[in-house]
Amino acid sequence: MAERGRATLAGLGAIGLWALLAPLGVAAGPVPPFLLTGLTFAVGGLLGLSVQLARGQPLSTLLRVPAKAWLLGVGAFFGYHALYFTALQTLPPVDALLIINLWPLLIVLFTGLLPQERLLPGHLLGVACGLAGAAILVLGKAAPEAGTPAPAVIGYLAAIGCALIWSGYSVLNRRLVADVPSTAVTGFCLATALLSLLAHLLLEPAGWPEGSAWLAILALGLGPVGAAFFLWDH
Repeated sequence: MAERGRATLAGLGAIGLWALLAPLGVAAGPVPPFLLTGLTFAVGGLLGLSVQLARGQPLSTLLRVPAKAWLLGVGAFFGYHALYFTALQTLPPVDALLIINLWPLLIVLFTGLLPQERLLPGHLLGVACGLAGAAILVLGKAAPEAGTPAPAVIGYLAAIGCALIWSGYSVLNRRLVADVPSTAVTGFCLATALLSLLAHLLLEPAGWPEGSAWLAILALGLGPVGAAFFLWDH
């Protein structure tokens, strides 16, 4: 029970830090999504390295992480945040977050589909209410005129992708790679940073942050895109 209590507190801490992700992302301004993802994860990865070194933990542990853990962790970190910042920059923040934050409901749904688990009526009712709310939000918007760009459609698809990626990662992480230590998150962050910066160079126009945007990026890397992942993994 003590371990469950610590795990619950760690999860609440992660959610508290993630509550800062949207306002800090907005504060960073119109930084290209891949660049913003790369810079923030570089800060988060360096934070993890610093903690490991301070605790005397060898960095060689990162080399012993199985390939499936790397694929799952880096794929989820990279995909979720690239889509997250895309949704946040193309939709009103409240609209984007109402859809993105369906991931806790989807975790309940996906977990109930696993062997030796079952969905209770209350679970199904909660999931149905959440999905209905998101559907009302999306369907209530005016459709874009024919022949005009529809960035809002891209934003909605990105937000839905966020919800699916993070809920899938959270369920599969426990199911497939439960024995991987939380120090592996450091490697996931650094690999995500490199992949995101490469994607920025190949796919996005140059657009470096200016002024106070750097403070927002630093805060993102230390909290929502840093410490929060170590707490969530625990």
